[in-house]
Amino acid sequence: MTAALASLPEASLARWLEAHVPGFRGPLAATKFKGGQSNPTYRIDAASGTYVLRRKPPGRLLASAHAVDREFRVLRALHGGPVPVAEPLALCEDDAVIGSMFYLMAFVPGRIHWDPALPEVPTGQRRAYHEAIVDTLAALHTLDPAAIGLADYGRPGNYFARQVHRWTEQYRASETHRIDAMEALIEWLPAHCPADDGSAALVHGDYRIDNLMFAPDRPEVLAVVDWELSTLGHPLSDLAYYCMSLRLPKNPVVPGLGDADRAALGIPDESELVARWAGRTGRAVRDWDFALAFNFFRLAAIAQGVHARALAGNASSEQALAVGRMTGVVAGLGAEIVGRS
Repeated sequence: MTAALASLPEASLARWLEAHVPGFRGPLAATKFKGGQSNPTYRIDAASGTYVLRRKPPGRLLASAHAVDREFRVLRALHGGPVPVAEPLALCEDDAVIGSMFYLMAFVPGRIHWDPALPEVPTGQRRAYHEAIVDTLAALHTLDPAAIGLADYGRPGNYFARQVHRWTEQYRASETHRIDAMEALIEWLPAHCPADDGSAALVHGDYRIDNLMFAPDRPEVLAVVDWELSTLGHPLSDLAYYCMSLRLPKNPVVPGLGDADRAALGIPDESELVARWAGRTGRAVRDWDFALAFNFFRLAAIAQGVHARALAGNASSEQALAVGRMTGVVAGLGAEIVGRS
């Protein structure tokens, strides 16, 4: 990641960390990572070493948004287990320290790959990277949430039904014009929602290649990052979200491989990745078309929200407008799936 200068109250922060993190010694310097995270993330360089800080944005926010305390909880539950995460070190709920709640975690010296085509990786090694991504996801989905203290980490009831309702509301709130593909999805998804079959698992919610830290020189996942959208839900939602990258065209929303020669690139087919996940989790893959269509719908709703904010002057214009223009394309891919179904 690249970094830009941050504006944290470094002296106040150093005093708190010295009092609450064993072995921490200041002074410190904080730099803010660039990127799209809604929870600002900083590199902390101190006399005692390097760390990472995630904070809730300052100011008035929705009550359930930017819950860094939930992130800290899931990291604490996962650390030391089969799903690699950075070690969580301390949670500060006192807004007076830096202006909002934050947590500190260990720094993982790894590498982020932003493009699923993996242009910086030799062709013969790319399959192993994608297999490692799926294997890490399978490890997450085979965990028993109750056994790691997360039995109450999500709401009861049908996960997909709740999500379809939520994102329909979000889309309607930001709708700027009629998109026939979105109307088709809004009609089809509630009528075809899979029954709640007791298959709830801990889900990441934003499982894509750039939310994984790899070893610098090999296909090993060192840490899964950005747990802001994690909850208890249907595990196919994560798998289908990841597999969307194989179907999406090149775009500014989520890097896509839909118009690439994946065989020439050395990228496994979707069917191979799904079968690998099923074999490692022992879960049957039912309602795959629904899971894919839902994720295209959710991504289109997110893109529409960005578009609406750009038109209102509340987002950086050029990039935000480019994202917004993808709404119809992404929705169209989902509508194609429901049309075949």
